[in-house]
Amino acid sequence: MFVDEATVEVKAGKGGDGVVAFRREKYVPRGGPAGGDGGRGGDVVFRATNNCNTLADFRHVRYIKAKNGLHGGPKNMTGKDGESAIHDVPVGTIIKDVDTGEVLGDLVKEGQEVVVATGGDGGFGNSRYATATNRTPKKCTPGWPGEEKKIHLELKLIADIALVGYPSVGKSTLIAALSNARPKIAAYPFTTLVPNLGVVRWKMTKEFVIADIPGLIEGAHEGHGLGIQFLKHIERTNLIVHIVEVTQQLEGHEDERDPIEDFHRICKELENFNPELAERPQLVVLNKCDLPFVREKEEALRAYFEDELGYPFLAISAAGHINLDALTDAMGRAVEEGQFVEDKEAWELS
Repeated sequence: MFVDEATVEVKAGKGGDGVVAFRREKYVPRGGPAGGDGGRGGDVVFRATNNCNTLADFRHVRYIKAKNGLHGGPKNMTGKDGESAIHDVPVGTIIKDVDTGEVLGDLVKEGQEVVVATGGDGGFGNSRYATATNRTPKKCTPGWPGEEKKIHLELKLIADIALVGYPSVGKSTLIAALSNARPKIAAYPFTTLVPNLGVVRWKMTKEFVIADIPGLIEGAHEGHGLGIQFLKHIERTNLIVHIVEVTQQLEGHEDERDPIEDFHRICKELENFNPELAERPQLVVLNKCDLPFVREKEEALRAYFEDELGYPFLAISAAGHINLDALTDAMGRAVEEGQFVEDKEAWELS
């Protein structure tokens, strides 16, 4: 199950209490204070990993608590620190404080960690309070409580390239043909219910990641279709491959679909969701070029997208494996030539 949001309560461990104790040794009269400090409470930590790609593990987790520190002991023994609660989340997870809205962490690299709740310090034992005028103090302090927070986890997939377009334009077929992804493919709208990630090998030694975003429709930014749930996953990508199709207009069964209008509708949805997406570089891909009625429109569409709008344009057939090498090369060169943000920590959070 693909889960990209979760809310949990976290509580760091309490620090152990300091203790009052005195030395009790043979032949040592009037032994001085020997009470040890309490151990520090454990932290609550989230760590990014590539070994999972959803937040499904947190679907039924509502509370996370770290271990408390142990109390101090005699003979100036410090209590053991509490064990931290470390939980793995997918790379691309943003962690926010629900009450303040503060971004506690944006985990964009494998192994990156963020402490979302800090454990309390241990209390002082009575040996800490010995002075020249008070050689037998009977004072100690309790441990400090750990932080408590309610946090929201939000996953934004990290991919180099996003495949967007209307439902059934062939995005799933394309990602299956280009990469190691094996999405569900069928001839009806909204077959793809969750984003799919695929790794594309280019020139044998180089790789890049593409994401198949579930089909967008007009009004997606307002919650129509599946778009509002998955539009956020496009924000992490720096190149949009916009797939368009020519639908067959059968006599008496016209569907009023036009590839140019489809393109502008989707672009408007991206802009309405996040105006910055309208500035992303795009590559326009006409799919299903092996069909005669698609080939009839190819040159007119090429002239419009390339000459009038200035977008790179390719005609392919994902099902027929036509021109896929040219598409892979175009995407690979875009990655290699630096159209992508290399420092992923520079992404603006939204």
